[in-house]
Amino acid sequence: MFHKVVQVMPTNDFRVYVYFEDGKIKLFDAASLTTKGVFQKLQDISVFKDTCTVLNHTLAWDIAGKFDPTECLDLDPEELYNSCPDVMEPKLDDLILIAKG
Repeated sequence: MFHKVVQVMPTNDFRVYVYFEDGKIKLFDAASLTTKGVFQKLQDISVFKDTCTVLNHTLAWDIAGKFDPTECLDLDPEELYNSCPDVMEPKLDDLILIAKG
């Protein structure tokens, strides 16, 4: 089975809630990723949050702003599904803090 990402929610601390088609929610910690290669573009928290999206059925960052799947920075959805911890949906208070960031 191929796991598809249907929604992502970036946080103020370089983490992303990743929602999968089967209902599972995973939490991806991208802090160390932002120090490597092309992902260094994401070190600015505004860029990290503002460009975070779903492209190619996975977590991606649309740096070019064109929603072109060939120009995004994306991660393997299977790796995210298998390596990230399962979490519960963020509480309302957490969502408010994420939005204000």
